[in-house]
Amino acid sequence: MSNEFIILAGTAATIGFVHTIFGPDHYLPFIVLSKARQWSSVKTLMITLLCGIGHVLSSVVLGFMGIALGIAVFRLEAIESFRGELAAWLLITFGFTYLIWGIHRAIRSRPHEHLHLHESGEAHLHPHKHTGDHSHVHSSESGNLTPWVLFIIFVFGPCEPLIPLVMYPAARGNMITVAIVASVFGLTTIATMLGIVLASSYGLSRLPLRKLEKYSHVLAGLAIFLCGCAIKFLGL
Repeated sequence: MSNEFIILAGTAATIGFVHTIFGPDHYLPFIVLSKARQWSSVKTLMITLLCGIGHVLSSVVLGFMGIALGIAVFRLEAIESFRGELAAWLLITFGFTYLIWGIHRAIRSRPHEHLHLHESGEAHLHPHKHTGDHSHVHSSESGNLTPWVLFIIFVFGPCEPLIPLVMYPAARGNMITVAIVASVFGLTTIATMLGIVLASSYGLSRLPLRKLEKYSHVLAGLAIFLCGCAIKFLGL
């Protein structure tokens, strides 16, 4: 095993880890939606895993296509940059839409009174809620659609650091090293995503947030919206 190979693999693992840690879009949407929608740990990790695979594979496929077609690194990076812009706007749009839906749901869940008139002429008021005593969704079309929306966003989301990592050994004709470097980067990225999501979801489950439960969807939408804005305007 050559020193060059060890350095490339180590660099891929390090960049994959740092790239994920400093990219809140890699884990924040799963954390807040898991809390808002009361997903189980298994469901949360499965959705995170599938989105992570889509996220990494899309860049791997683009990289290998670039290698096969002889496309220069700067052109591939331009494509990745465009994908990043698109993914950021999709995240902003999804977060804003979810925020508005969450506000609407929170308003509907506010207790209010209905006036009832009886045949005897007696009238009385009783409190009433449209969404029951808690605000999370047990089963709905939006609940089933949410993981697919996340998956689409993550497929468009680029792994910019991966392109130069695989193009260097590709330029030397070492396709085995290309495959290993891409695998190390991808596995590190996905493992980091899973670790952060699992630890954060467990931590949130221990916090006394019962009073905020009615606004969980509002907070989730706001967090995703701000995350998308940070990616788009702050370059995170």
